[in-house]
Amino acid sequence: MLRTKGQMAETGSGGRPSTRSTRLPAEPAAPGGIIERAGRIVRPDQRLGQLVPRRPEGITGNQWNAASRGLFDFVVSDPGGQATPFAVELVDASVQTAQTQRDDRMKHAVCDAVGLELLRVESATLQPGTHGRRIVEYVIDARAFLAATGDPAEYAELAPDAPRSYRDIIGRLPDGNSGHVNDLGAVARSIAVDAYVNRELVDPILRSLHLDWKDGPAEGWAWLQVRPGAYLFERVRIWQHRFSCGVEPGRLAEDLATMAVGERLRLRESVELPLTGRDRLAGELDGVRGRRDELLNPYAFEHVSFD
Repeated sequence: MLRTKGQMAETGSGGRPSTRSTRLPAEPAAPGGIIERAGRIVRPDQRLGQLVPRRPEGITGNQWNAASRGLFDFVVSDPGGQATPFAVELVDASVQTAQTQRDDRMKHAVCDAVGLELLRVESATLQPGTHGRRIVEYVIDARAFLAATGDPAEYAELAPDAPRSYRDIIGRLPDGNSGHVNDLGAVARSIAVDAYVNRELVDPILRSLHLDWKDGPAEGWAWLQVRPGAYLFERVRIWQHRFSCGVEPGRLAEDLATMAVGERLRLRESVELPLTGRDRLAGELDGVRGRRDELLNPYAFEHVSFD
């Protein structure tokens, strides 16, 4: 039994790899293109050359040629110019080529040179057209909360019970209970319980953890036992280039991984669930334990087990 609170895809008995694609069907983006939210304007599919018209100092001509063509899934700006713009991209890193990886590095180098904030979400499941708007609106709201409340450390003693971030706000949930109303994984957990009631799962508990690498991304894991020894597993990595929304990156990555499990479950009747065997997950966990010195939170997963 599990005891807690890339891309692995195995299906079939004994954890044998499936020959079927595990990619979710693409869905069109919401109509209208431009999104307005909390006084911000969100424009999809923006090239870096549209935001930065001239080559910055320190960037070579070859770097600029590659970077200027780079595409952001969303760019968030303030019509009044009172807040700096930021970009969001959702990437399936497992299908990137060496060339696209190099192009991304050039694009990020330009972002650093001009001070453009960037949130990069790496997931094989979460896609810009299907999930991007929800994620972008979430970080806009989180940044608005941060702007309104300021640094939590400055008022912690004055208001010890106040939420420390947008994610920590407590309110009434749809089921009437009190809980975290800005938990991106809440819907996924509800879907898991429904599937368990319908006898589609052996365990209704959707478990998760997060890893904060010292010199790398924040990483979130989420998993759900579908059959004995076979799990629906999702991993999301977050890179923040000068970006912050007030929610801890590891916590955001963990919530997004949980959200991704829910998305797989939601479409389970049309797309085969990519299941991962217990031994493989245990091996992944052992690998992380072997790198504990590279983590900011080395003991956060010591209680986790797939036994």
